Amino acid sequence: MSDNVVLIITISLIIIFSPFFARLLKLPTTPIEIILGSLLGYIGFLHNEHLFDIVAELGFLYLMFIAGTEINLKKVIKTPVNLMKKVIFYLIILYTFSILISVYLNLGKIFMVLLPLISVGLVATLSKEYGKTSWLGLSMTAGGIGEVVSIGFLTLTSAALTSGFGIGLIKTIFALMLFLLFMFLLFRAMELLFWWFPGVSTALMPVEDNKEQDIRLSMGIFFLLVGAMLYLNLELAFGAFLAGIFIPTFFEHKHELPEKLASYGFGFLIPIFFIHIGSSFNLDALTMDGLISKALIIASVMIVMRVIASIVFIKELGLINSILMGLSHSMPLTLLIAMATLAYNASSIDTLHYYAFILAALFQVISVMIIIKLINNYKLKRGI
Repeated sequence: MSDNVVLIITISLIIIFSPFFARLLKLPTTPIEIILGSLLGYIGFLHNEHLFDIVAELGFLYLMFIAGTEINLKKVIKTPVNLMKKVIFYLIILYTFSILISVYLNLGKIFMVLLPLISVGLVATLSKEYGKTSWLGLSMTAGGIGEVVSIGFLTLTSAALTSGFGIGLIKTIFALMLFLLFMFLLFRAMELLFWWFPGVSTALMPVEDNKEQDIRLSMGIFFLLVGAMLYLNLELAFGAFLAGIFIPTFFEHKHELPEKLASYGFGFLIPIFFIHIGSSFNLDALTMDGLISKALIIASVMIVMRVIASIVFIKELGLINSILMGLSHSMPLTLLIAMATLAYNASSIDTLHYYAFILAALFQVISVMIIIKLINNYKLKRGI
């Protein structure tokens, strides 16, 4: 049997049986997919293959797209000024912690960007498990703003590591500013168009749709914005994330569409991304001196700083829900691995710290999802 046939069969079996292992071990499906990918990759059933890499990258972008569909821009804009100030204060606390820790421990400048990263990709998976709760709603709002900031830093850091602090970085900043201006004008133009001609939205996505027009248009927006970012040489995840925001913002009458898109993604593309993440981690690295301790320190610091920062929302959510919100932002798996890979390829971090960040990302996902489950069960028992 050829290697590619073994690869396809292995990926298929992981996708099929991960939910069963998750129920058996009482763990979320995502870390199970990563762990199985790592174990079977180490044994030799998974290997580097160009098509595997491409589909995994598409899975990552689709995860960002799904994360975007959780954010209705109109509702975010209508967020009370007081709450928006707290979101900004929350982000300032995270970046202040990051700078102080990096300076105190004499870490590289790249750590100042890595430690406060926020990604709402896995918050979307929490929404599927816990439904629409107050802490998840605020988590998506604050996380959406934080992710835009994080992806902005990711884009600029990528340009700086690739082309240095010269004309290349200036071009990237200019291209990013132009793109954001264009997106702002486009959002405003569409808002006016749908206000003057409300029938346009239902014409593009009919309520009674037997041609899957809603899926087609969603995929079209997704690939158009990813293509635009590719042309501008900017971070593709940013385009995918913005594409997702289009769906609930301008097609509010299609309430079931985000869930429809998520069901497809979490059943096919997104698991392949997590399996790929697992297969890229070499288990032999676990024998490296100090790796596990460094990974545990990184994971602990990233979790604690978010929990502390989330206390600013205690008036809106209460103590337990504030902690849950902070924990939900403690799993920036996708962006953390993407940024660590960029830094490693540019020799900004060594091999030890590269593997430490990947392992820390895994520790965060597994530990945080278990902690959230325990706290949620405690809430249910106490009727909080």
